[in-house]
Amino acid sequence: MESAQNQSSYDVIIAGAGPVGLFLACELALARCTVLVLEKAASPHSPLKQLPFGMRGLNALSVEALYRRGLLPELEVPKRLLFPHAAAAAGPGKKPQAGGHFAGIQLPADKIDFSQWPYRLPRNTENQMIAEMAELEMVLARRAEALGVTIRRGLAIAGFQQTAAEVVVQTDEYAFAGKWLVGCDGSRSVVRKLGGFDFAGTEPEFTGYTALVDLADPEKLKPGRNVTATGMYMQSQPGYLILQDFDGGAFHQSQKPVTLEHLQAITRRITGTDVTIRALKLATTWTDRARQATTYRHGRVLLAGDAAHIHAPLGGQGLNLGLGDALNLGWKLAATIHGLAPAGLLDSYYAERYPLGAQVLDWSRAQVATMSPSPQGRALHAIIRDLMDTRDGATYFAGRIWGINTHYDLGGTHPLVGRSVPNFEFEDGTTIGDLLHDGHGILLDFAGDASLKMWASTYGDQLKYVTGHAQEQLGLRALLIRPDGFVAWATDHEPDTSELQQAAVQWFSESRVYSPVE
Repeated sequence: MESAQNQSSYDVIIAGAGPVGLFLACELALARCTVLVLEKAASPHSPLKQLPFGMRGLNALSVEALYRRGLLPELEVPKRLLFPHAAAAAGPGKKPQAGGHFAGIQLPADKIDFSQWPYRLPRNTENQMIAEMAELEMVLARRAEALGVTIRRGLAIAGFQQTAAEVVVQTDEYAFAGKWLVGCDGSRSVVRKLGGFDFAGTEPEFTGYTALVDLADPEKLKPGRNVTATGMYMQSQPGYLILQDFDGGAFHQSQKPVTLEHLQAITRRITGTDVTIRALKLATTWTDRARQATTYRHGRVLLAGDAAHIHAPLGGQGLNLGLGDALNLGWKLAATIHGLAPAGLLDSYYAERYPLGAQVLDWSRAQVATMSPSPQGRALHAIIRDLMDTRDGATYFAGRIWGINTHYDLGGTHPLVGRSVPNFEFEDGTTIGDLLHDGHGILLDFAGDASLKMWASTYGDQLKYVTGHAQEQLGLRALLIRPDGFVAWATDHEPDTSELQQAAVQWFSESRVYSPVE
């Protein structure tokens, strides 16, 4: 084994080159950290990622995150659009668009009351989009490498040891040294297991199947999601099947291969038809096991994405939760590395992200209970369907599905504190999203207050002072925006700099010059 002394030492080593690991690498490199990504797979081109069931829904926060780092234009956005913010209803004579689903029950887009989200501006990014996993990973990998990230594929982590100053990571052939190690290596995370993290939660109710097949008679299956007396199936287009068999996860846990004969029997039982599968091309299984690490950090080892929390892949919630982890952790870990972190900054990663992870796990469990082919499940399904068909109900479910209701408890009295900043547009066409590309925090001063400009200067390049008139200011006078785009302080009145200072000391370190990548 080649020793760590013969290798470059990195600020951060990331296990896993999926979207979460790559996005975290981009965030750290943007803040001038040296980053190594280790990926056990030799190639990023998994056949499953190329297929329609390799698509995932990005919620509003994920779309905003990509936009705020200038990544959104690199995706084929027009093909990925699900439900634009401006189109609350389909229009006269047109069928309303679906804005997502809960337990297979389609969200009635025409019932959503957008007025309940006063800080969601018309120029905000889309509320929901489809992303192709392979494309998303390609875009993130390209950006990471452009920022100087080293990506090593075909290297599986075999072990690691940490000291008070570093973590040494071993593969079969090499050893690498880093100040920090972050496990973004999925639901079966080696980092989580070797790091001794507790992974608490609930056992599965079903085995899920995702398959590419040739059907002799696809017309026998209804399109869309269908909850039946024995499970659930979805045929998004002929030959692409998703099934849920409520067997307590037994088949998935058996680790047996999915044969044509087995899939044929499961498909006929769940669909209640005699549909015939002529050929099985690809298949994978999954479950609704819901578990979460009880802490996201042990010393110099951290977890993010599926390594920190797993649940049923219903509606793309896992990808969105993981990207949110990366966005939240990146700037905090970078500040820690550069000696610019106020006390407790890195601990706020767990404090903010763990409750959101717990909410998503419960959201997933609630969907599973609603989809259960039992009298209780059918009763829940009927009640949820009726609730979603009301204006308040549809708005609540949309806010959860799209992530618009996401809120960190950051203290403060203004209702915008702890929420994603509205995408204000200035007279020159520049938006807040544009101004966040470089990863700086922002003090946004609509009134051009000289005292605020002077105050911001004490934070050097950590904090960017921005002033100007926006098209819609929503009654706001000034805002303090964290590098991740969340509002740390806001006021509608004459700014109180002592109140602003009290908020700022949680996130920024005074009087140090620091310059992320321009």
